[in-house]
Amino acid sequence: MARPPDAQRRRELLDALVEEFAAGGIGDRSLRELAQAVGTSHRMLLHYFGSRDDLLVAIVEEVERRQMAVLRDLPASPADGIAAMWADVRRPGLRPVERLFFECYARGAQGEKPYARMVPGAVDAWLADVEVVTGGAIDPAFARLGLAVIRGLLLDLVATGDDTGVDAAAQAFVDLVRQVNPVGRWR
Repeated sequence: MARPPDAQRRRELLDALVEEFAAGGIGDRSLRELAQAVGTSHRMLLHYFGSRDDLLVAIVEEVERRQMAVLRDLPASPADGIAAMWADVRRPGLRPVERLFFECYARGAQGEKPYARMVPGAVDAWLADVEVVTGGAIDPAFARLGLAVIRGLLLDLVATGDDTGVDAAAQAFVDLVRQVNPVGRWR
């Protein structure tokens, strides 16, 4: 009879894996190579995560959870909030994990399992969190637009590496939001 996974140990492994992915990306590394990098065995990774694909989804979900936690500390003004969020998500240390997000998201959009399970939450969870953080004071269409712009800019950034050009586009969006909403309220 298989022993149930220990939640604390799974958390420790997940934290180590997120750090490992942020430092070196995934590439074509095997479960054995990943296990060695985080000080465990490939069997333990299978025990805690099920498969290599499930492990990749768990890493993406953890990074998304961490990024959503940033929402609570953003400035109240929409333009300042978007600028602060962009500053957080565009950090070079996140690029390997963001590449992984886009890879998993595309595979999920094609219906490939287990990636398909992350697709609904990749948008809905963000929109729900934004609604909670702003006390329902944000227009849902505006929240979706902000998420789409940030994700589009991130995709551009991880694909091109053009920090200057993408940062300029992000600033143009912030300036546009400030023009449309000069009083700095969500509605």
